[in-house]
Amino acid sequence: MKSLRATRLGAVSAISLIMAAAPAHAQGARPWLDPRLSPDERAALAEQAMTLDEKIAMLHGPMALPFPDPPPKEAIGGAGYIPGVPRLGIPALQETDASLGVTNPMNIRPDDGGTALPSGLAIAASFDADVARDGGAMVGREAFSKGFNVLLAGGANLAREPRNGRNFEYLGEDPLLAGTLGGAAIAGAQSSGVISTAKHFALNDQESARHGVDAQIDEAALRESDLLAFQLAIEIGKPGSIMCAYNKVNGDYACGSDFLLNRVLKGDWGYRGWVMSDWGATYGADFALKGLDQQSGQQLDKSVWFGDPLKQAVRSGQIPEARISDMVRRILRSMFAVGIVDRPPVKQAIDYTAHADVARRAAAEGVVLLKNRANLLPMAAGAKRIAVIGGGADAGVLSGGGSSSVTPPAGQGDPPRFVPVGGEGQMAPWWREVYHPSSPLKAIRALNKDAEVTFDTGRYASAAAAAAAKADVAIVFVTQWMTEGLDAADLTLPNGQDALVQAVIAANPNTIVVLETGGPIQMPWLDGAGAVVQAWYPGAKGGDAIADVLFGRVNPSGRLPMTFPQSVEQLPRPALIGFGGSERAAVAAPHPEGADVGYRWFAARGLKPLFPFGHGLSYTDFRYSDLTVAGGLTLTVSFTVENIGKTTGADVPQVYLATAAGEPAVRLIGFQKVRLAPGQRRTVTLKADPRLLARYDTQAGGWRLKGGRYQVRLAKDSASPGMTAGASVQAQLLKDRP
Repeated sequence: MKSLRATRLGAVSAISLIMAAAPAHAQGARPWLDPRLSPDERAALAEQAMTLDEKIAMLHGPMALPFPDPPPKEAIGGAGYIPGVPRLGIPALQETDASLGVTNPMNIRPDDGGTALPSGLAIAASFDADVARDGGAMVGREAFSKGFNVLLAGGANLAREPRNGRNFEYLGEDPLLAGTLGGAAIAGAQSSGVISTAKHFALNDQESARHGVDAQIDEAALRESDLLAFQLAIEIGKPGSIMCAYNKVNGDYACGSDFLLNRVLKGDWGYRGWVMSDWGATYGADFALKGLDQQSGQQLDKSVWFGDPLKQAVRSGQIPEARISDMVRRILRSMFAVGIVDRPPVKQAIDYTAHADVARRAAAEGVVLLKNRANLLPMAAGAKRIAVIGGGADAGVLSGGGSSSVTPPAGQGDPPRFVPVGGEGQMAPWWREVYHPSSPLKAIRALNKDAEVTFDTGRYASAAAAAAAKADVAIVFVTQWMTEGLDAADLTLPNGQDALVQAVIAANPNTIVVLETGGPIQMPWLDGAGAVVQAWYPGAKGGDAIADVLFGRVNPSGRLPMTFPQSVEQLPRPALIGFGGSERAAVAAPHPEGADVGYRWFAARGLKPLFPFGHGLSYTDFRYSDLTVAGGLTLTVSFTVENIGKTTGADVPQVYLATAAGEPAVRLIGFQKVRLAPGQRRTVTLKADPRLLARYDTQAGGWRLKGGRYQVRLAKDSASPGMTAGASVQAQLLKDRP
């Protein structure tokens, strides 16, 4: 069956390529296949040639899984399938989950694995758009080579709630960081010839009661936070599709929100692609009037709303046929714009070794050195006795769970370790810990062939402490498995690991703690630890990347994309709303922080976090000087960065707004990763997006900048005093669309 399907795809690919290359007059009655026309022109021509039934068929589709019935024969097998129109040369949409790599749910494609990127938070911690772009391009290439043409990727939600089970898929708490790196990842994916979504639009910040929770927030605050992150990601990445969210926003389901989809996305921002639902997030045919263009994963809904019900609504006049035309044209436009009609995917061999190198670099760039007492790190290669403890370090590195979980490719080394978690609910069948077969223990041994490197599983704290006491250095790995469909109960390490760490530290003060977590955690043992390394979920080559950092082959340059609170009592919602209840419970979730997400909440209330947003140490030292600020319509900030240490490394200078027209304001307005050799200096110039200096005026429908003096702070993180300077900015009102 696989070879037959591959042959069919290859034949379709060849025919499509020949037709796309032919001039318009040679294509006869199918002028929309002329690549010289604009995507809008081609979409309009193709839509006009379609029957109503063909149009309706393009507006809904199933999960391409045996759930409950076998998937369509033409489907590759994956997250979703939307039929094409063969008589018009329009291919089907073959969709795959791809937040962190191409997935293979239920092993629908037998033994077909993919390269796993590190988690979204690890990529965000790189503070490097090139890392995000390269990762997106790698995943796009793998998808293309497997025959997929749509990636369900591009997570741009802000990580407002550190207990959120899906934070590991997202890009942190700041709109500029999330929007910039999210847009870069989308652009990278689409450069490989596949459509990428941006998701989950919007305010998808918890998994508790995820089908019923109503996220309540002031419009201006929403525009200045989550919506700004999406706006930036869309402007930079130009995603072919937007996936709306499960949750409600101010009383309306996100996939049936006229405000979000019609007014903001398609109206204010002029978005020209299509909106697909999340899987099981469509509640009626009338969602078409509210801005939804396509029903996805229709088996999970109570009805195929965008099938016969939508067709009957058109025939009865409840929904204008012009709206159906708009829905179809939006889908077709993205197909033509990204190139999946002219250059359809072709199944081909994948260079998994090269792709693993991309994942390894991303993992290393995202490692954050949180603490390093007396320069315990980097460890000298050739240390005599090293005790490695816990975290499944003998098998590999942990990944997050749910629809983003990537199965490693077969035949590329050791098999992955799977640990069933159990539980109940819609997502429970997906709940298993997956350890990518990149063993930190093996990597450490490879770098220290003359050392005595022992391993203890960490099951018993007493045994781990005994092993640590015999060693010169102890490296204890701890894990926090997070997943779609389930939030963390609190910020402690699960399974008694805090007690394990405390026991190891008591036995050996030269203890290095390596964190493989889905987000922030508390650290009751922090004062006693010699060093703490945040490795997140480090992906396909995470064990090697961790060892590279521990032994100085890579100088850590990651910075925290989320604030680490000291306790849940410091959060806007100390009690997680809806936790432990039904996933469809109708619960209200006020957002008192508004636009003051993460570090801005801490700054506004004078709270001291465990570690601030932007924090990260290096094996070398950097100095800033020559700070100047020019004003006008926005702020242009210039400064010099110098490596005053003895090791080549990368720094991430961060520019924060300090005051706006005389009023206190804390907001990241610029950052850049700078790699320097010892003694090397570089001048950096950053121009702030004026929206980052403004407040959203809902009455005027735009971004209002007050005239006056604006002060900025150049610092190493959101809480450091840094250097300050300022300039005057002109009063103005900026509209989203010219």
